[in-house]
Amino acid sequence: MIDNMHHGMLFNFANVLIFLVVGLGFVFVSLTLGKLLRPHVPTVEKLATYECGELPTQDAWFNFNNRFYIIALLFLIFDVEIAFMFPIGAVFKQWIHEGAGGLALAEIGSFVFILILGLVYAWVKGDLDWVKKLKIEGSVSPSDIVTKASKI
Repeated sequence: MIDNMHHGMLFNFANVLIFLVVGLGFVFVSLTLGKLLRPHVPTVEKLATYECGELPTQDAWFNFNNRFYIIALLFLIFDVEIAFMFPIGAVFKQWIHEGAGGLALAEIGSFVFILILGLVYAWVKGDLDWVKKLKIEGSVSPSDIVTKASKI
């Protein structure tokens, strides 16, 4: 019986090993064929920095607006929330039948409440506003507010 169990475990490991070898072999063969078959004609245009179809206008080392990162992080937080909520939604009916539905609902409620608090904090702080309002004292013409980048 132990020998039969040992044989089954080796068979499972062999399946994983074969899967890894075939997967890595597919990647290696695909990349090698691509390297051999595609034309290699570097030009100045092909080697230039590409910025979404726009010509580069300044050095690559400049500060990005923090709103890009904040919006991306908020998206990730709520995207991960969905990844956590879906499996719970799939088994919630079973938890109700087992008598653990109330506890699970309270845990999910506290999780969502913490996320809503974070969303309200970001909203109140103004991080969800794509265009921030500037508080300008005194009389200023609109041309004084235009950023250096838009004058290029």
